[in-house]
This record gives sequence, C-alpha cells and structure tokens, in this order.
Amino acid sequence: MAVLNKIFLMKKILIWLLAFIITILAAYYQRRTGPTHPRRTDVTINNNHYELRLVRSLGLDERSEIKLGIRDTSIRASLYYKRFRTDDEYREVPFIYKTYPVNSFVMNRIFKMTEESGFFADIPPQPPAGKLQYYISITDNLGTHTVLQDQPVVIRFKGEVPSFVLLPHILLMFIAMMFSTGAGLAALFKIPEYKKYGLLTLILLTAGGMILGPVVQKYAFGAFWTGIPLGWDLTDNKTLIAFLFWIVAVVANRRGKRPQLTLLASVILLLVYSIPHSMFGSELDYSTNRVIQGFIFIFLFRISKKS
Repeated sequence: MAVLNKIFLMKKILIWLLAFIITILAAYYQRRTGPTHPRRTDVTINNNHYELRLVRSLGLDERSEIKLGIRDTSIRASLYYKRFRTDDEYREVPFIYKTYPVNSFVMNRIFKMTEESGFFADIPPQPPAGKLQYYISITDNLGTHTVLQDQPVVIRFKGEVPSFVLLPHILLMFIAMMFSTGAGLAALFKIPEYKKYGLLTLILLTAGGMILGPVVQKYAFGAFWTGIPLGWDLTDNKTLIAFLFWIVAVVANRRGKRPQLTLLASVILLLVYSIPHSMFGSELDYSTNRVIQGFIFIFLFRISKKS
C-alpha cells in the first residue's frame, strides 16, 4: 500500500511539473509570436551589425515614437509612414537622437539603468485600433540603406489598460492554462483529481478570459466583446471555443466519469494558446471610421467598398 501511494504521489508530481513546463513554454511562445511582438530585422551600418526591434503595438498612454536601436550618432535616418490600408502618401519624419530618464524601481535599482538614449522618430497617435505602416531609411558613410520598404512594419494603437485589470487577466489565463494541462494529464493517467482540476480550470478561465478579457478589450479598443455573434475577433473567439469545451467537460464529469472529455478540453485550450495572440484583431477602417474585427470582416469591407 505504501508503495502504491508513493507511485501515486510521484505521478502527481510529474503531472504538475509537466504542466508547469508546458505553461512556461506557452507563455514564451505567446511573448515571441503574434502581430504585436516587435519586428526583428538585421542591418549593417558603417560595417557594424545591428538587430533592430521595431515596435508593432503602442498604447495611447505611451510616447508616440519609433525607436531605432543604433547608437552610431554619425548616421542620418528617416521614418516613412502612412495610415494602414489607405491610399495616403508616405510622410517623412527624421530620427532625432534623444535621452529620456527611466523612472522604474526595477530598472533603476536592479539593472542600474537610469536613462534611455537613442534615435527616436515621432509619429501621430491614432484612435484605438488604428494602424500605421512604416519603413526606415538610414544613411551612413557607405550610402543610404532602406529597411523594410517592401514589407513595411504595421503598428496598432490601443487605449490604456490599467495594470489592475491587465495583470490579473494575464495571470489568471496562464494559471488556467496550467490547471487545464494538469487536468488533461491527470485524466490521461487516470488520477481521480482530474475532475477537481477541471472545475478549477473552468473557474479560472471564466474569470480571466470571459470576465477580465472583455474588460481589457473595452479599455484597449472600445468594445467589451468582438467575437461571435458580434464579430470575428480571433482572440475572443478562440477563448470562447476553449470556454465552451471546458463547460461540456465539467458538466459531463459531474454526472459520471468521462476523462476523455477533460483530455479533449485540455488539448483544445493548448491549441488555442498555440495561436499567436491578437491575430486578426480589432482594426480601424479609416474609410468608414468603424472598428472591424478579424480577417473575414476586413475582407468583406474591402469587397463592399469596391462594390
């Protein structure tokens, strides 16, 4: 009996270790993918190599600037921008070398960083969900280099989301991910606690995704819900799909033992997290001044305008 209990305990430890690792990997993947993560590109300026990280998401509470990660002050650089999906002409603004103070306890005390220096170009802030596209021109001692003119960077603007809303939303979503993975693994290894873990997953997903998620959306883009039946926002819809699968799994397991449904709901949530965050999200249509969501809506609006 003691041996069986020890094996059972080892199984539970292994399950939660795997769940934690998978959740960390999912968090890292979400951080490194999606249309709001900085665009990375390599350039060689004055025979020195630089990896540029060009911003693709900007809050209206932040400085409306594009930073060029080059410290060589002998260069000249310009930013060319226009509103996304419009026939506007590109406008040119120069990059100017500036220094800003860094007011952050963590950066000041831990990383010993008190100021931020570099080339910055001002861009006009857009309404929530408005987008600009831009590319860069850099002149050094060897001539002029054009960066990403053929594939301009697209930056989306969003309203300020208070940290007391955003941080709990992010935390709850990833805790839900960990419990979902733990529940799926427990169901796979026939550990009875999978029912309890599934119920906790549903509670966390409800709080983080179906309550705080719409609040974040409202602050950022002016609407609580932009998924089905109101729109095709992929972030809202993928959360809804995972939520519905978990409702089915929890309800079904209250009436009996259906670990296969718990495992299925766990896999669905994992697949949901594999979709880069903010893909096909809210976008301001400048011709109608309406915020539209998702690839399908954008496509239909283009067709209707041509008609």
